[in-house]
Amino acid sequence: MAKKQDKIRHQLFLPADVTERLEALAAKPGSSKSAILTDALVAWLNRRAGHELDDRFGLRLNRISMQLGRIERDGAVLLESLALFIRYQLNVTAPLPEADAAARAVGRDRFQAFIEQVARQLARGDRTLDRTGEGQAEPQPGGEA
Repeated sequence: MAKKQDKIRHQLFLPADVTERLEALAAKPGSSKSAILTDALVAWLNRRAGHELDDRFGLRLNRISMQLGRIERDGAVLLESLALFIRYQLNVTAPLPEADAAARAVGRDRFQAFIEQVARQLARGDRTLDRTGEGQAEPQPGGEA
């Protein structure tokens, strides 16, 4: 196997017009045919390697890009659904009077139970939208589902 600094002789056959252009470039001070051909060959091989990487990873990257697009779309649907539900709920629910401390306490308890239920489901990996609804108990405020 040749060492990095070793040079190996190659015999090339080039068309006349390419030979003329190579000779003109090599005639400039500080350049040689070998250096020009080496630089050109290295550049060509690097470009080809780049295409090979594109071919190898392009399909995967396209698939990942499509998956991210679906995730983004799903997130937008979920956020819009939540926003519409909150708007509806705020429109149909009468505000609690300031003096009704018992109702406010029940509201705080229900909200705390909701947060705890979300935390439990996320910890278990449960998704409410994945459920079929058969044999599933509805979550109760303050209790396990």
